[in-house]
Amino acid sequence: MAPRYRLVMLLWAMQFVNYLDRVNISVAAPSMMKSLSIDPGVFGMVLAAFTLGYALMQIPGGMLADRYGAKALLVCAPVAWSLLTGLTGLASTLTALIAVRLCFGLAEGSANASLYKLVGDNFSSRERAAASGVWQSALAIGPAVVAPVSAWMLVEAGWRQMFFWFAIPGLLMAIVLYRALPSQKDVAVVADAIVDRQASSWSELFGRRSTWLVLIGYMTFNIGYWGYLDWMPGYLALERHVNLHVLGYGASIPYVAGLAGLILSAWLSSTILHRHRPQLIAVGYIAAAVALYMTVNAQTVAECLGYLCLAAFFIYGNFPPTAAVLLDVCPPTRRGAFVGTANTFGQAGGFFAPLVMGYVVRVTHSFTGGFIFMIAALVCAAFSFLALFPYLSGRKRVDWASGAV
Repeated sequence: MAPRYRLVMLLWAMQFVNYLDRVNISVAAPSMMKSLSIDPGVFGMVLAAFTLGYALMQIPGGMLADRYGAKALLVCAPVAWSLLTGLTGLASTLTALIAVRLCFGLAEGSANASLYKLVGDNFSSRERAAASGVWQSALAIGPAVVAPVSAWMLVEAGWRQMFFWFAIPGLLMAIVLYRALPSQKDVAVVADAIVDRQASSWSELFGRRSTWLVLIGYMTFNIGYWGYLDWMPGYLALERHVNLHVLGYGASIPYVAGLAGLILSAWLSSTILHRHRPQLIAVGYIAAAVALYMTVNAQTVAECLGYLCLAAFFIYGNFPPTAAVLLDVCPPTRRGAFVGTANTFGQAGGFFAPLVMGYVVRVTHSFTGGFIFMIAALVCAAFSFLALFPYLSGRKRVDWASGAV
């Protein structure tokens, strides 16, 4: 296997482990709320603590990756987040739980930009959606696997023991990455950003309307994504009254649909639609918003799961083209820092999503208002990326390269 394809498989394995540790708390949420005597509004603060820490480390993590290489970040991060996963099981107060999840977010956030940097450095513009699609498939496979496994552990051992066991895979992954990842000096950087002339300064880059369209679109998309990821199992348990034995398997089904959407989108955005990625993204977000609307109006649990699957298909399906667009617009020498900046905006949306949804559930005793919040955010994201198309097409490329737009 060629070194760069082996690299993508290593990134996939890391993200798979990452999402085992990241999503297990969503399945454990009803048990944890009962054990610690906290309501959905307060538990939303616990979920938001992770995204706050995750957001705070995006830019520092990206700058460190640009300075010292991605390998150091990708080896150290799993060690830190694994230890914090275990510590989650020791938390006995709300304050301790929030503190641990905040630090957990800092640990995971430190490595995120490195993933994008390695793809950008090793693959051309046309190849990036497919390469990103491979490692991003772990974002769907991980939750699909962790849901039934977590539910089984909750029944057999309880939520504290569940977190102790989930600390092990990340430590093993760190050893594998240390031995197998190439160092920065061994990477021949691909410098083929879509623009003809790179921005000479951060002020010039952020003076472009196209940059802000990407950042706003990424932020509003993350409201929908994190709202879905954090609260979908809780929605099935609290609103649809799905019991714990069924929840693990029921909550995994939408992620299988998400995987299918991700694979299809990665192929489309690397082949026949690679010049129309913004339109593909916009259609996907609108379709996801419609599916979420149908979810809250579904009459049966089966219908609800069907629409949640459809929403996951389009939400996860937009990961590959979004990653490719993000790497196309950023300077090759600042990929880590720029992606870190974009992810900071994204996690700002991810921070508010669980807070707003938790508050709405506590006040209204219904998830409807939270779903409306996600729907509005996805529609906003769709129009932001759709407005980006002229800057990625030939019509305005010259003006964009000159820094005018």
